[in-house]
Amino acid sequence: MFISTVQAAEAGADSGQASGMSTIIMMVLFAAVFYFLLIRPQSKRQKEHKGMLEAIQKGDEVVTGGGILGKVSKITDGFVILNVAQGVEMKFQKHAITASLPKGTIKEINS
Repeated sequence: MFISTVQAAEAGADSGQASGMSTIIMMVLFAAVFYFLLIRPQSKRQKEHKGMLEAIQKGDEVVTGGGILGKVSKITDGFVILNVAQGVEMKFQKHAITASLPKGTIKEINS
């Protein structure tokens, strides 16, 4: 009677170690999936956006986060002044620029 109880307790202890190991493996897999699906693509997009902002020059045509199209007329450290219409200039923070357009896009849209 006592021996069968001890054997049952030993069998239960082995399954606890397997359960702990599987939990660790699942957490590692979850972290890997989280990294490859969320963190890595976001850091890649941030790097591309930063490179695009550094490459902007006077005369480039850009789009802001609000959808405003304009031609860059002046660049400072943190701000960009865009010419959005004849005689109308607006000041935006640099990080508000979302895309750089090919030359002549604004002229093509207006015609």
